[in-house]
Amino acid sequence: MTDAVITDVPRSVSDARAAGRFLLIASTVLLCVWVLVPIYLLIVNTLSSPAEVTGFPKTGIPSFDFGSVQFFLSFAGVARALWNSVLVAVLTMVLSIGLGAPAGYALSRFDFPGKEAFRLLVVMTRAFPLPLLALPLAVMFIRVGLDDTALGLAIVHTVLAIPFAVLITFSLFSGIPIELEEAAWTLGCNRWQAFRKVVLPLVLPGIAASAVFAFTISWNEVFAAAVMTIENRTLTAFLIQSLNVSPLHLKFAGGAALVIPALIFIFAVRKYLFAMWGIANR
Repeated sequence: MTDAVITDVPRSVSDARAAGRFLLIASTVLLCVWVLVPIYLLIVNTLSSPAEVTGFPKTGIPSFDFGSVQFFLSFAGVARALWNSVLVAVLTMVLSIGLGAPAGYALSRFDFPGKEAFRLLVVMTRAFPLPLLALPLAVMFIRVGLDDTALGLAIVHTVLAIPFAVLITFSLFSGIPIELEEAAWTLGCNRWQAFRKVVLPLVLPGIAASAVFAFTISWNEVFAAAVMTIENRTLTAFLIQSLNVSPLHLKFAGGAALVIPALIFIFAVRKYLFAMWGIANR
């Protein structure tokens, strides 16, 4: 009787592990299908002719006809909106790294009163919903002359991106031993020289990845762009404005113009995003 009970226990444990493994694999497959199928259909319709986009039945295979892309690029207002998106995203990238990298370095190297509270406040900036702040921001920007400008929208996007910039750069600087800087100090370098010659070359790829991530946040943001701009709309706001009157192939091409760069950027910075949670939370 006792031997039977002992034999059944490992079997039940192995069965539970097998069931858990199957559930994990099935969940992963479903999640991949949920994410990848819409992206695949978006790319297929983007690389098909306008007639194929609206025609039936669908083959599910792109014909590599760039008629939809050409129509999108020649559509009135797209070129200007695309330029505005690039300009705002570049300004957001510069401001986010210019403010976030020094903050991340200070958090990783200095102990000061309120350090943990400061880290919490940086994260809490994402807790305030943008729709709640849109109206007072619009009124304030109108008063100071930043309404409907690339700089004004870039400031709003910087507020959205700076928590990620601070946390990512904090994790990067935390991964560099302070002993390296101290060794440079003993060799005659001041703090700035030690940072520039020792620390910066080591963290530069991560800072570049953080900058690209800030670029992606600005590139895909739509609510603030739609509220804060009228004449100088970004591509996301322009597409939202024209969504009801746009032909179907323009919608697919515009969606691809927004999704594909973001996917490329996120894929490029993925390991630094994992490092942010793995190092910064130690």
